[in-house]
Amino acid sequence: MPLSLIHHLHDDHHRCSWCGQGDAFADYIHYHDHEWGMPVANETRLFEKIVLEGFQSGLSWITILRKRDHFRQVFMGFDFEKVARFTDQDIERLVLDPGIIRHRGKIVSAIRNAQSVCDLIDRQGPGALARLVWAHEPAAKTRPAKITPAVASRLTQSDESLALSKAFKKLGMGFVGPTTMYAFMQSMGLVNDHLEGCQHRKQVESARKDFQRPV
Repeated sequence: MPLSLIHHLHDDHHRCSWCGQGDAFADYIHYHDHEWGMPVANETRLFEKIVLEGFQSGLSWITILRKRDHFRQVFMGFDFEKVARFTDQDIERLVLDPGIIRHRGKIVSAIRNAQSVCDLIDRQGPGALARLVWAHEPAAKTRPAKITPAVASRLTQSDESLALSKAFKKLGMGFVGPTTMYAFMQSMGLVNDHLEGCQHRKQVESARKDFQRPV
């Protein structure tokens, strides 16, 4: 993603430039302004993002974002208990669906990931996925003092995203490498990587301050 600020004249906002500019990027801008970096503990949303980040591997996020509504439809709202029960027939149905990314390995992985999440919750109770995710939130003292474009260009993975990747792989999950997990952490609010000067950095930081971490 381009890592600088861009000035949107229609609302006089400065935003991270990866969200684009103009009507062609309206969905990306909305995602940047209302979702990216806002802290999330809801386990359905966490599972959805794990799956979608896996599908995004090797592609641009805008490709996934524009297909997200259809992904939600065919993956049963990302209810992991329902996805865990998908059969070989469901796999074939999804492989033929042009509304998603028709990558058999990623489809099979999404189902196995759902099964892994169900196994985790069976063992540790409701909220286990959220607790596992948020246990990997970086300590404030380990974070850069300022997120400048130069700093942001180096933020592709971290010790915490590596640890989260290992924890998920230990559960039997796939497409959860450390770079993918860092993108997941950025989007789910475990870190605030909005650039200094971005109109939404303070909004996200305030939300993170008030956020009730799962315990």
